[in-house]
Amino acid sequence: MSDARLDVRKTYKLLINGAYPRSESGRSYEVTSAKGAFLANVAQGSRKDVRDAVSAARAAQAKWWNATAYNRGQVIYRLAEMAESRRDELAEHVALAEGVNVRTSQKKVSASIDRIVWYAGWTDKVAQVLGGTNPVAGPFFNFSIPVPSGVVGVVVSKSRSKDSLRPSWRHCASAIRSSPSPVKPVRRRRCCWAR
Repeated sequence: MSDARLDVRKTYKLLINGAYPRSESGRSYEVTSAKGAFLANVAQGSRKDVRDAVSAARAAQAKWWNATAYNRGQVIYRLAEMAESRRDELAEHVALAEGVNVRTSQKKVSASIDRIVWYAGWTDKVAQVLGGTNPVAGPFFNFSIPVPSGVVGVVVSKSRSKDSLRPSWRHCASAIRSSPSPVKPVRRRRCCWAR
């Protein structure tokens, strides 16, 4: 038996819906460093793999929408914690892939982790800081209409109540058509302005 070590190169699988399936096509490709050295074999996804990934993402989207802003922040912050625990490994991969020195790669990883924490912190604070964007229940849609200079802004809403003092959809459309600089209205999903 020889003492020579055999280099077995692992092929990394796809990540779809929390599972690690092999590529449907069975194909893979080599990932190389900035200097051309071999790093890994990676599964090459087929069209079916992409369809499966998109279907899984669409199915998960409803659960994400129903989560509170605080819970979303917790999930994003957990991602930052996991990246923090593997900081050295991530820095090593960045250094190999981009061809930079270890110190630069550590700065890039630190900046990425800080950015993830920053976004995690903003998930439940955007509504309070920007104001007027608190979500409310109901089929309300708001439009911003361009107005002549000197006027701060106009918000036109359609609500179900008949005694609403807000302009109608026709008024909204005519204001957009007669505007000096036509801009498409911004459609927002839900907003407290409609109340």
